[in-house]
Amino acid sequence: MNKFKRKSLFAVMAVAVFALGSTAAMADSKNPKIGFSIDDLRVERWARDRDFFVAAADKLGAKVFVQSADASEQRQIAQIENLISRGVDVIVIVPFNATVLTNTVKEAKKAGIKVVSYDRLILNADIDAYISFDNEKVGEMQAEGVLKAQPKGNYYLLGGSPTDNNAKMLREGQLKVLKPSIDKGDIKIVGQQWVKDWSATEALSIVENALTANNNKIDAIVASNDGTAGGAIQALASQKMAGKVPVSGQDADLAAVKRVIAGTQAMTVYKPLKLIASEAAKLSVQLARNEKPAYNSQYENGVKKVDTILLKPTPLTSANVKLLVDDGFYTQAQISSK
Repeated sequence: MNKFKRKSLFAVMAVAVFALGSTAAMADSKNPKIGFSIDDLRVERWARDRDFFVAAADKLGAKVFVQSADASEQRQIAQIENLISRGVDVIVIVPFNATVLTNTVKEAKKAGIKVVSYDRLILNADIDAYISFDNEKVGEMQAEGVLKAQPKGNYYLLGGSPTDNNAKMLREGQLKVLKPSIDKGDIKIVGQQWVKDWSATEALSIVENALTANNNKIDAIVASNDGTAGGAIQALASQKMAGKVPVSGQDADLAAVKRVIAGTQAMTVYKPLKLIASEAAKLSVQLARNEKPAYNSQYENGVKKVDTILLKPTPLTSANVKLLVDDGFYTQAQISSK
């Protein structure tokens, strides 16, 4: 074979390979494969996110592979690596530990996979996008709800998991609202603690100890989610203080909504999960198709300013709890059942 023929053959082969590659890319963009790595599907909230996300992605022509880390950072890393090896186009991650995924995200990016941080911001990693409710605003709403119910007295701050960056954003929002009252001397922070894994059991133990240390003189508890609020209220109930001490929350868990109606929990923050899940599915498919999502913010994560979609939360009290039924989040029968 002479040099000219060899060059012609190589050129034809290169075109063929390029054409095959282009066809594969087009097929992927039409029916993208999305990995969804969730920190713990045993938590009611995340199971609902999963169902809404899968349904929305399916309508957009995407196939979703869901993994649950069951509150283990090592399991989540292994599962994300598995999704990388399966050749997904996008990986959406609810991180159990926001600080340990730097290398795992690097592996995904090396494989040409886009990475979306869902609800919790992954730190120190080159992620493509972040979608969440405005967590600082959620913290503000929690503090406002408790402050409205109890404008003076001894406050206890019950934080979320120390491995979850959202817990710190919530605290920033809470303190922004509480600081003027602290400065005036109207309220005094008598204790504050992070709650490992957002555990209701640990929250119960923390509040039991706090009540003992303060001779039951705690007038309000700013709890960062409904699970920790439930633990706090259980501790208060054992001292016959449930309903007398306002407690905040977030997520509108069914048990929490019933507590809000009963008056043992002052408020929760409703974050329409169908909204965030559907928007995240749309964002993921847009990234897979190299389209431009409609970002409305940016968050610094230690490596870059991450393009972000922030959604608006709603404070929920007994006065507007019907909103959950109107939105189809729960049925009236679910809310009314004992």
